Amino acid sequence: MQYLLSVIHDQLELAPSDEMAAIDVFNDRLQADGHWVFAGGLGFPDTATVIDNRGGSQMVTDGPFVESKEYLAGFWIIEAPDLDVALKLAAEGSKACNRKVEVRPFL
Repeated sequence: MQYLLSVIHDQLELAPSDEMAAIDVFNDRLQADGHWVFAGGLGFPDTATVIDNRGGSQMVTDGPFVESKEYLAGFWIIEAPDLDVALKLAAEGSKACNRKVEVRPFL
């Protein structure tokens, strides 16, 4: 089963080099252990553009779709046999990146 591990952050700063190194080690381990599907970091919320094309008239706005202190800073998509393994990997990812990580299964 695949899971989305969302990295939640609340500061507008890039990860320092020691955190980036820990993330690289975690990514290497995910790949070596066969859990890796895809991962990526995201731009800061002020780089977002929201498109709302409901109701027949398209609206384009700059910035995040919600005003919040916390935002999605990055993600991993992993393959895990069950939720327990996904939660264990998320805990390791949270430690590596020094941020909260939300776990959600794909439908």
